[in-house]
Amino acid sequence: MSYDIKRSISLYSYQDEYYDGLLDLEGCLRETAKTGATGVELLAEQMIKRFPNPIEDEKFRENWFATLDKYGLVPSCYDAFLENRIFPNRTLSLGEQVNMMKRDLRLAKLLGFPVIRTLVSTPMDVIEGSLEYAEQVGVKIGLEVHAPFSLNSDWAEGYLSMIRRTGTKFFGFIPDMGIFCKNLPDVVRDKARRMGATEEGLKIVDDAYAARVARGFTKIKYDLDLGKANMEYRMANGMAEMMEAVEKAGANPGNMWYAENSFTYSWSEPQDIIDNIGVIFHTHAKFYNVHEDLQETAVALPEVIEAFKKAGYQGFLSSEYEGGEHLRDVGVDSITQVARHQEAMRRLIEE
Repeated sequence: MSYDIKRSISLYSYQDEYYDGLLDLEGCLRETAKTGATGVELLAEQMIKRFPNPIEDEKFRENWFATLDKYGLVPSCYDAFLENRIFPNRTLSLGEQVNMMKRDLRLAKLLGFPVIRTLVSTPMDVIEGSLEYAEQVGVKIGLEVHAPFSLNSDWAEGYLSMIRRTGTKFFGFIPDMGIFCKNLPDVVRDKARRMGATEEGLKIVDDAYAARVARGFTKIKYDLDLGKANMEYRMANGMAEMMEAVEKAGANPGNMWYAENSFTYSWSEPQDIIDNIGVIFHTHAKFYNVHEDLQETAVALPEVIEAFKKAGYQGFLSSEYEGGEHLRDVGVDSITQVARHQEAMRRLIEE
């Protein structure tokens, strides 16, 4: 099946350089273009000062589009955050949450984005209440499928049933490649070592993760109480037994942190992409560390990109660097990491 896989970069990837003042918004766009990527994914609340006011300014938008043209870029995805607890004494009402979603859809439209990413915590009735407006402005809503969630699961079926019931073409999924980790990221393991973790304790966690990959993860269930669903998922995947083994091995805080952290990664079969390609609007190409030989040691990048090719994917794979958060005590180089990741994806897409 023919495919048209394009490469994008989430500006989230450059957050350390942005925070440290080494890059401004245009600098992030410039670095994106240097990699050969053609798409840009924006976290407006992170990268646009005094959000959302500037987006309402026509001069700001003119400059935004002029800068995109300058670097040969196009908008790929707008990352939205449903802040439903902005008041200390209450959660926003359903109507208030729907209005916030509509605001983000409108802002995305003003900046030229065809898709917005909404978080997995977004209530389904908020999504459903926003669909008519999404169709009106022509911007699709993509629910991020972030570990420990997965496609081809009872959790995903809850949303697929809503798609079938409403017949909407404006709601689907944005898979995050953190659900395709065959190994735990080496930068996470190295951080645990710097925290004092013993090799014995690290091996217990690595072996437990390898065993989960080999036998297949018990998938998280659909539940309005995400905290409850997540804990049940962890217990079903052997967390209690693993934690007990780590403690018996004389665990220290570094080992316990690594053990806990291991449940924020998961492995799904890439076939899940093929089975759901009709409702995949965009993709977060999450990565943690790309070595000089262009190998990402956690995410099974070759297998995943091959699945997108077989499925005939017509969309963006957007680099999303998340290794930096584990390197801030020793130094982060997001620019190099993103450039390597983009080159690794380019080779796999074109081979």
